[in-house]
Amino acid sequence: MGDRRQLLKRLDTAWAAFKESYAGLSDAQLMEPGVTGAWSVRDILAHVTTWEEEALKHLPLILEGGTPPRYSVLYGGIDAFNGRMTEQKGSFSLSEVLSQLDHIHRRLIDFIQSAPEDQFIRETRFRRRLRLDTYGHYPKHAEGIWKWREQRRARFAERRRAEEIIDRDLPFINPNGPI
Repeated sequence: MGDRRQLLKRLDTAWAAFKESYAGLSDAQLMEPGVTGAWSVRDILAHVTTWEEEALKHLPLILEGGTPPRYSVLYGGIDAFNGRMTEQKGSFSLSEVLSQLDHIHRRLIDFIQSAPEDQFIRETRFRRRLRLDTYGHYPKHAEGIWKWREQRRARFAERRRAEEIIDRDLPFINPNGPI
């Protein structure tokens, strides 16, 4: 399975790919709904932060031998939990979401660096939870953002082609009707 260093490298690679998926987007684009369902990129960033917060909440419990509560019992399932958290973070500004994203991620890295080495030698409940909440989770959302970006590019290119046709043909159209 590897050790802490390999896990941190895997996490860092997935994190960098996730961040690259929205790099270069304007604030307006980050707020545009419809990236994944009704979610904007901003909503996705808040969602990813939520799951890193969940890791920070539950990994210490796992290290102590405890079992995190089931989302089905507490919230009626993962989707219900995600919905509730999206609603709670819906009032956060873009700058708050971006700041929280970086802050929570740094806290998570610090926590991983201080966790017992034996948690990284083989597959453990700790590693499984960490994978599900982080480097196994980021690619799903990065892929959704890339897909949305490609769809936006295609729509923009289609609109430009239509405008070019109109611009090309417009001089031949008599605004006063047929002669």
